[in-house]
Amino acid sequence: MSYSHCKFSAIIVPWEKYDPSIDLIFLDIQMRLLDGLHTAERLRQMDGSVGIIFLTTLTQYGLEGYKYQATNYIIKPLKYARLKSELDRFIGRRRRDEVPSIVITNDSGKYKVPLKSIRYVESFKRNLLFHTEQEEIISYRSMKEMEQELSDRDFVRCHTSYLVNLFYIKGVKKLDIELISGEHIPVSQPKRKEFMEKLTEYWGDFL
Repeated sequence: MSYSHCKFSAIIVPWEKYDPSIDLIFLDIQMRLLDGLHTAERLRQMDGSVGIIFLTTLTQYGLEGYKYQATNYIIKPLKYARLKSELDRFIGRRRRDEVPSIVITNDSGKYKVPLKSIRYVESFKRNLLFHTEQEEIISYRSMKEMEQELSDRDFVRCHTSYLVNLFYIKGVKKLDIELISGEHIPVSQPKRKEFMEKLTEYWGDFL
């Protein structure tokens, strides 16, 4: 991960337009409409993983900000050397702790979903339905797009209408895939050979 692969935010947009793909937000504690601490509290209710760095002239406010899991605080005036140091630390830490995820957008908003929580993706009324550990989420992207994006993330197209996470597969009998969740999804005859090859390769890494 480098600066070019991170999203930084210097302003707060209306809450309904909040972008969960943002990696790091700089918050001035003393703002006119909504102070930085209350803003951080609201952000944490919406996003538990975004990095927050407070800008302040008073150290006691910076210390109070740690209860919102702030990455750090910087005493103003802001100096380039300190800013670069904090960004380098943040990127290094995020690279170590990063959980692969995907951002799903629909009429309800944007969702940052860890790939490991997605059991399978299903075609649903000309859209896609993501079956995750927590909920089901609609996406307006095509199955072909999703297959290309997730092909190197242990997801395999087993059927025209299904893309499955190999991690959740318990077994395969003829044209039926059983997941560890107890669910069953189909594997089509034309795709079965390639699917079984990829599943065997995946399981081989763990045997």
